[in-house]
Amino acid sequence: MRADRLVSLVLLLRRHGRLTAAALADELEVSTRTVLRDIEALSAAGVPVYAERGRHGGFALSPGFRTELTGLNHDEALALLTAGSARGEQVFGLGSALASAMRKVVDALPEGHRATASDAAQRFLVDPETDLLSRRLVTEEVPDTTMIEVRRAVLAGHRLRIHYAAADQPPQWRTVDPIGLVTVRDRAYLLATRSGADRTYRLSRMSAAEELPEPAQRPNRVDLDRVWRERCAQFLSGDDQVTALVRVNPERREDLLNTALAVRAEEPDADGWLRLEVTYQDSRHAEWALWQLATDAEALTPQSLRTSLHDRAAAIATRYEVSP
Repeated sequence: MRADRLVSLVLLLRRHGRLTAAALADELEVSTRTVLRDIEALSAAGVPVYAERGRHGGFALSPGFRTELTGLNHDEALALLTAGSARGEQVFGLGSALASAMRKVVDALPEGHRATASDAAQRFLVDPETDLLSRRLVTEEVPDTTMIEVRRAVLAGHRLRIHYAAADQPPQWRTVDPIGLVTVRDRAYLLATRSGADRTYRLSRMSAAEELPEPAQRPNRVDLDRVWRERCAQFLSGDDQVTALVRVNPERREDLLNTALAVRAEEPDADGWLRLEVTYQDSRHAEWALWQLATDAEALTPQSLRTSLHDRAAAIATRYEVSP
């Protein structure tokens, strides 16, 4: 909306002091011509914005033009700025709104708090894109139009029509009653019901969505944390799951846990390794997860898992057999 863009333009000038039309256009993700029209609109509305000519010129506001929010103390402002600097801008399609909100928070701080809070927030990094082993964290992509429709339906309490592809199935249209949105490790989920039955949909598997006019069949209030725990418990008790008894090198314990759905038991083994009873989504998931650990893990049961890992290892050995 243009009103939001005009506010963001003013806040950018307040924060940086002077910016060129090109820099403003880049920050606001619009054309330079749009920025110039917005500058004219602000001037006509009485906002004291002026142009400075020359090599280091640009647009600026008259000194002293600002509003203050004195209710935030230093730690409160630091908490907001730190949260805003995390990768939350990718969650639920709220990136531009989060950037605009952070500009407003910084601009509204009292003069003495603004610089110190901004500088302190630079000392905190939340959820970087890679870990210490340079493994890149993959954020699932959801089309903006789809995310907007889903978000609107959740907040308005309307039914939702989604084009959804379940695992190993072609996409189909489904009409659901949305309950809420949850993000876990950069994966976003829609909690909903369909014909009264609980359903959990991964947003990255939606290719399209449409908010419907009729109200959703859902309670007026919801404890989303409780609902999510219940859905997790349902998922962990699925019919296709495989429970395996695994020996693992203690140095690879975390790698094993990161791929398992649940750990049922754990105890030390006689040779210093660990013996764990872990659950996987299905046999294919179990085979893939244990293959990643190579010789640092051994599946003891079930026998079908041992056989599939043996066959895979034999096929690899045959492929790379060394010629005499």
